[in-house]
Amino acid sequence: MSSENRIDQRFASLQSEGKAAFVAYICAGDPDMDRTLGIMFALEEAGADVIELGIPFSDPMADGIVNQMAAHRALEAGADTHKVLDLIRKFRETSEVPIVLFTYLNPVYAYGFREFHSDFADAGADGVLLLDLPPDEASKNIELTDDGRLRHIRLIAPTTPAERIPVLAKASEGFIYYVSREGVTGEQTSLAEGIAENVAGIKAHSSVPVVVGFGISTPDQAAEVARAADGVVVGSAIVRQVEKHGSSEDVAEQVGAFVKPLVDGTKSV
Repeated sequence: MSSENRIDQRFASLQSEGKAAFVAYICAGDPDMDRTLGIMFALEEAGADVIELGIPFSDPMADGIVNQMAAHRALEAGADTHKVLDLIRKFRETSEVPIVLFTYLNPVYAYGFREFHSDFADAGADGVLLLDLPPDEASKNIELTDDGRLRHIRLIAPTTPAERIPVLAKASEGFIYYVSREGVTGEQTSLAEGIAENVAGIKAHSSVPVVVGFGISTPDQAAEVARAADGVVVGSAIVRQVEKHGSSEDVAEQVGAFVKPLVDGTKSV
């Protein structure tokens, strides 16, 4: 596995500085591909360390209503997997911010599992989070293999059985995504309990960084999570800003202005 992966490099740099990563989620193609590109650059300017780029899918079962509607808007605007590839290529012309693809097995399998990994790695993606593909299932199917250039990120949740956590932790690459609460994505008024303890439990089984997401929407919440984890993920709160300002010409600037305090909160620890 190459050490030149941007995710690995970014986390190594942050850890040397004693800082947590800020991971920003948006849906590719919401409100359209051109404005998504502008939003990606605005996220970079605001200080995002990693961009988690959702590939629009018609049945996003792990997503709450905010992210479901983002995928719907993107599909209605004509988004597809090939256009997401072009989007990443354009972003890579001037940016080295790591990109993680957030998707489901269906669009990847329909594209061709190996071809998907190869084409997106060539375009400039760095990792992939396949929400509905367990690592032990993947290992049983030779067709679900790839060339190793995209880091495979795994989810661990509060409901994950204790005996399964070591399996998922050891199978994770790039970073481990700890889902801080049960249910689907969405903003919350307060953080889930036990984040620090659960993150520490996961880190006992792997040296891969652990980031925390689901329900984080304010700078104070981001700072609290950053004290316990290697990174903070904010998604629905950002996507809501895209929804709110999507019809305006300054949507990218509005999103960037919203994200900057969240990044500052993450880095304040």
